[in-house]
Amino acid sequence: MFIIDAHIHYSNITSFREAAEQESGCDYSLEGLQGELARNNIRAAIGMGLQETFPSGFPDAESPNPMGLDLSDIWPEQLYFCPGINPHNLSNTSLHHIEEALHHPRAVGIKLYPGYYHFSVNDHVYGPVYELAAHYKLPVVIHSGDIFSERGLLKYAYPLDIDELAVTHRHNIFVVAHMGDPWVRETAEILRKNPNVYTDISGLLVGDKLYFEGMGREPLILNEFRHALVYAARWDNILFGTDWPLVPMDAYCEFVARLIPEKYLENVLGKNALNIFTRIPIN
Repeated sequence: MFIIDAHIHYSNITSFREAAEQESGCDYSLEGLQGELARNNIRAAIGMGLQETFPSGFPDAESPNPMGLDLSDIWPEQLYFCPGINPHNLSNTSLHHIEEALHHPRAVGIKLYPGYYHFSVNDHVYGPVYELAAHYKLPVVIHSGDIFSERGLLKYAYPLDIDELAVTHRHNIFVVAHMGDPWVRETAEILRKNPNVYTDISGLLVGDKLYFEGMGREPLILNEFRHALVYAARWDNILFGTDWPLVPMDAYCEFVARLIPEKYLENVLGKNALNIFTRIPIN
């Protein structure tokens, strides 16, 4: 069984370093990621482009457009990425740079950060970005749900806005990151209704292995997520992701194995991602 981690981070972001040191216990480095990928038989991992221009600056209006992966100049061979979009700087010039980034052989999608950036996914500013994604047949991954910054605004991260987006942009594929947690039932309804919407189940819990031995087995937690997944009844539209370095990959794999029915687990762990991240080699 091969695994594709459809949502990790590999950017020099202060809050990620702090979370790795203080909460998950992960080694947030090239060597740390290489070790995690090898130990867990991860065929491919997709990094979400994100940058800040000063420590603890994200969400940063001055970040480059697009945002890339800048934790190290060297990438593991399994690492792909989704260029991140800074909506404060969407000019003809930056759109040209975004399109150039999409020609990179390891670019497999586009990442938006509503909630962190105070823009609705339905704001006209994103129109050209959706057009680029549709033209290159690349999915748009959209942050949704809890925000890892007190400067964010939850009203822009509420997943229900993605319903309107899916209806008005039928030629696009959208991925609701983190299943919109804590609004997982709203996300389930969006998936159930819209065949062009997927979700990744990364970052539903954040912590170290000991934390997952407790909260990762808590029936109230598991049942909340299971209820949403069963209601959505879209098992082919569910993508595995961890949100590394916020969680150890092995602990999260074990958590997901408890969450997903066995008959769907193989598809969720890898095959579903290949259906939309089509630039990832199958072999």
